[in-house]
Amino acid sequence: MRHLYRCPLRWADMDAYGHVNNVVFLRYLEEARIDFLFRPDKDFRQGSVVARHEIDYKRQLVHRHTPVDIELWVTQIRAASFTLAYEVKDGDEIYVRASTVIVPFDFEAQRPRRITEEEREFLREYMDDADESEAVAA
Repeated sequence: MRHLYRCPLRWADMDAYGHVNNVVFLRYLEEARIDFLFRPDKDFRQGSVVARHEIDYKRQLVHRHTPVDIELWVTQIRAASFTLAYEVKDGDEIYVRASTVIVPFDFEAQRPRRITEEEREFLREYMDDADESEAVAA
């Protein structure tokens, strides 16, 4: 299953050529990730930090007044990290493919922590069938 986030575009997102600036895509991914991870019923309120981003820019996104879709799913679950994949797109037109490695973090103790069983169950719901073999048990 994939999580869908409808991301609004803002005037400040544009570069001098009227395209969404490449750096802004990091903020778009952050917005989608927050929408996915912080929900009333399931969330990572104990904390998490980004360990790595990878972004492949496929085509320019021209600024407009309608939102762009960001699909997000889990590709890997490890004992103390997980990986999210993203596609920023309109229908079949893909602007960006990206991935983020996230580490659960205990801010009180100031150290990484293991993924809880509740968090693992939540993340498994968003594993793509093709990515199931990537899941690693704790």
